[in-house]
Amino acid sequence: MSLTMYQASIPVFVRMLGNLSNILNKAIAHAEATQIDQAILINTRLAADMYPLSRQVQIATDMVKGCAARLAGIDVPSYEDNESTFTELQARIAKTVVFLQSISKEQINGSEKREITLKIRGNEMVFLGQSYLFNFVIPNFYFHITTTYAILRHNGVELGKMDYMGEPQTLDIKIL
Repeated sequence: MSLTMYQASIPVFVRMLGNLSNILNKAIAHAEATQIDQAILINTRLAADMYPLSRQVQIATDMVKGCAARLAGIDVPSYEDNESTFTELQARIAKTVVFLQSISKEQINGSEKREITLKIRGNEMVFLGQSYLFNFVIPNFYFHITTTYAILRHNGVELGKMDYMGEPQTLDIKIL
């Protein structure tokens, strides 16, 4: 059995956005328990030349909504990128999941050779759909989720690997 473009994208994106949402819930609980202003966590960076947590979440959601739309051959939804609270970031994640779930298998499957053109930092990059998904979107998506996790972990939010990975039932494995 071969893996379809849909199987390799939409369910993976939705699951990881759910994990990201759960990670942000832990950040909210941490901020409340320690009486830290949420804005401190939301504006924290791992390094001076990196984006803050808010932008990490924005980019992660942009990656997958853009990918799904481009592979499906439809317009990419535009978000304002103005989230400044965990509630607003959670709403962005939820809106992205709803969009992803509106894309059908039929729209994505068969997009392996669809030409995808992106303008990045003034340069035009042309991908075929499969390369775009596996070599550009997925690594970027995981990078920005991982960076969000690392920012929060570094700032004392009690997170573990399973918060990032998700519950075993979402991984389609059985723990013996």
